[in-house]
Amino acid sequence: MHISIPREVGRQERRVGLTPRAAGALVGRGHTVIFERGAGEAAHFPDQEYEASGARIAYSRHEALGRADVVCSVGLVPPGDLEQLRPGAVLLGFHHLAVAPAKSIEQLRERQITAIAYELIQDETGHRPILSAFSQVAGELAVLVAGQYLQTQNSGRGILLGGVPGIAPAKVLILGAGTVGRTAAARALSLGAQVFVLDDDETKLRELTRRLGPQVTAEPATRARLQRYTAVCDVVIGAVLIPGARAPFLVTTDMVRGMRPGSVILDLSIDQGGCVETSRPTDLHDPVFVVHDVVHYCVPNMTSAIARTASIALADAVAGFVASIADHGPAVALRDPGLASGACFYGGRLVNAALAESLGSPAASLPALLEEAAR
Repeated sequence: MHISIPREVGRQERRVGLTPRAAGALVGRGHTVIFERGAGEAAHFPDQEYEASGARIAYSRHEALGRADVVCSVGLVPPGDLEQLRPGAVLLGFHHLAVAPAKSIEQLRERQITAIAYELIQDETGHRPILSAFSQVAGELAVLVAGQYLQTQNSGRGILLGGVPGIAPAKVLILGAGTVGRTAAARALSLGAQVFVLDDDETKLRELTRRLGPQVTAEPATRARLQRYTAVCDVVIGAVLIPGARAPFLVTTDMVRGMRPGSVILDLSIDQGGCVETSRPTDLHDPVFVVHDVVHYCVPNMTSAIARTASIALADAVAGFVASIADHGPAVALRDPGLASGACFYGGRLVNAALAESLGSPAASLPALLEEAAR
C-alpha cells in the first residue's frame, strides 16, 4: 500500500504523523511510504532521515494526499485537503469529529473515506493505548505549564506550585481521574502541590488513591464540590473525556468568577469543546487569555510544544495498527475489535454510535459493512 505522511497545517502544529523509524518499518514490510516535504522538520526530523529510511519525498500536498491509500495524520485533515484524498482512502489521526466542521463530515462522506480516530481505539480491557500515550505526555506538561502561568509576569498569582518551608504550596484541582488527570496529579504532588481530583467514576478514584496514596484528595464530582474547590484552588486542570462526544461544561462562568484573581485554568478538554464554560481554543503563538481575572490556557494541540517527544510517542503507539491496515487492508484489519472501536466512518458511512448521536445522524453497523465487503 501507499502510506502518506502529510505536513500538518493546523494551528501552530509541529508534530508529525509518523517518525522516520516508523516509516522505515513500513517500508521494510514492503509498503511505499510517501512524506510531504518538510513534514517532520518542526519536530526535528529532517527530510534526509525519511529518505534514509526508504520513504519517498512528495514535493506538493496534492501528491502527498492524492496518491495515498492510507494517510497518517496527527489532527483532522482540513476540508480543502480532504477533497484531494483518493476515494476510499483510510484516514488516521486524532479527529475529534464531534466538534469538527460540518464541511469535514460532508467530505468524509462524499470521498467515501474510512476515518479511524486514534482517541477512540481501545483494547479488550477498555484501555486506550494511543490516547494513553499522548495523555501521559499531556499530563506531565500540563503541570509545568500551570507553574509557568502562575508567575506574576504572566498575570498569575505569583506563587510557586510546591511552596517553600513556611509558605503553603499551591492548591491544584484536577477534573478527571483518567490517564491525563492521574499523570498530572502525580507530577503536581512530586512538586509539592496540594492536589484535589474529582471524577464521577469511583473505580478510577480508588485506583488513583491506590497509586498516589492519601496525600491526594480524590472525591466524586458534584456541583457543590466543584464550587467549593474552584473557589480556593490556584490551578484547575480540566481533563474530561467522553469518547466520541462533546465534553460537558463542568466549570460554569459563575464558578470562574468566584475563583481567586490570578488563578490558572488549563482546559485540556478543549479539543472536544472544553469543560469550562469560559474556554475558547487558543494556539501556541497566543496560548492564554484572561476572563474574570483568571488566566485560561486552552491549546488543543498542547503537546505540539514538545513536538519531538510527542511525535515519537505517537508513532510508537500507532505503529502496529498502521501495519495491520497496510498489510491486510481496512476490511480485514477492522475485524480487530480494538481497531474497530476507533472507526468513525467506513467507506463514507458513519459507524460510531456516540458520534452519530452527537451529529444527530443514524449510524450504520460496521460488522455488517465488513461482512458485505467480504462477499
